[in-house]
Amino acid sequence: MYDEERSLVTEMEKAGKPFALIGVNVNDELEHIQKVVKEKDLNWRSFFAGRDATIPEAYNVQGYPTIVIIDADGVVRSVAHEPQNDWIEHLLTEME
Repeated sequence: MYDEERSLVTEMEKAGKPFALIGVNVNDELEHIQKVVKEKDLNWRSFFAGRDATIPEAYNVQGYPTIVIIDADGVVRSVAHEPQNDWIEHLLTEME
């Protein structure tokens, strides 16, 4: 899972695209999340929500991982449980 996201972030950065990937981690201990971030060399921001359901409830998360694509205006454009690279490219093209 992490390889595809890492590659996507690198690709977007190299292309100078207005893109950010943000991880929200729930139900794990902070130490475990910190270990994964380091071991997997994650190149995106990753937040720890613990057992606080505020963020998952706000986006109606039903399972993990959940990918939520939010456009530049803050509008949720897609919610899925698999990579959404086609949607990302579509939205970036719309913004150009």
